[in-house]
Amino acid sequence: MKILVTGVAGQLGHDVMNELAARGIEGIGSDLAAVYKGIQDGSAVTSMPYRSLDITDGAAVQALIRNEQPDAVIHCAAWTAVDDAEDPDKRDRVYAINARGTEAIAKACAEINAKLLYISTDYVFNGLGTKPWEPDCKEYAPLNVYGQSKLAGELAVANCLSRFFIVRIAWVFGVNGKNFIRTMLRVGRTNDTVRVVNDQIGSPTYTLDLSRLLVDMIGTEQYGYYHATNEGSYISWYEFTKEIYRQAGYTTKVIPVTTEEYGRTKARRPFNSRLEKKKLRENGFTPLPEWTDALQRYLEILRKNGEL
Repeated sequence: MKILVTGVAGQLGHDVMNELAARGIEGIGSDLAAVYKGIQDGSAVTSMPYRSLDITDGAAVQALIRNEQPDAVIHCAAWTAVDDAEDPDKRDRVYAINARGTEAIAKACAEINAKLLYISTDYVFNGLGTKPWEPDCKEYAPLNVYGQSKLAGELAVANCLSRFFIVRIAWVFGVNGKNFIRTMLRVGRTNDTVRVVNDQIGSPTYTLDLSRLLVDMIGTEQYGYYHATNEGSYISWYEFTKEIYRQAGYTTKVIPVTTEEYGRTKARRPFNSRLEKKKLRENGFTPLPEWTDALQRYLEILRKNGEL
């Protein structure tokens, strides 16, 4: 099997490529830069085939997929800067990447009959209530430009293909990029107290664990919509921060605040990011490990790398 992975300079794409290599599956990485610009950690992704690709260039997308003839594409590339997406000068670029770029990939996959696995987000929903969102729920109502653009990408995939997986994730962290954990550790080192919102509820997603699920999934015919975050209780960002500091051995005091009290964000955030994941088991997939375990393993890597 031959798999093209987009966005390999990001957290998830990096881990997907390494997972393919670990299983002996042929993988081709792609991203915007002329040469691979992700973390230089000696992992397999740095030595595997790489193709520069601007997914907003439809002709380039079609040419690459026609030339490489992958059996499947795992599409991790995305604009993920949620607040920046609200800037009127950047909105067209956000849609060019998340919506039109995804549509170009979907159309190219349809042309060669390749499977497509598209990474989406809980932000396609309105974030209200307390009930976990079901994967097949179609009550879309994104609160911000990022969510709207990712929903447009979902719709493009579903309109172009029948052999597709749409996997929604949330609260992502991995070794190859910035994330909430790294931010909280940095802030905790230089402050006695930190204020963190306590009314936005969800679950973290460790890209190392997610990558294993995605490679499992792409080898099947179990198409459709899925939710995939690490297992364990739903938590707030405040509770997540408390556990980060506990495991890291920090004494920094964490003060819970409401979203309104915290303020200072351009984009509206969902209060309810709970994602229902039972469909994974129902279709024969192994759920991700508990998020507390994932956090422990991630912090061990940061310690090893001298970041903690």
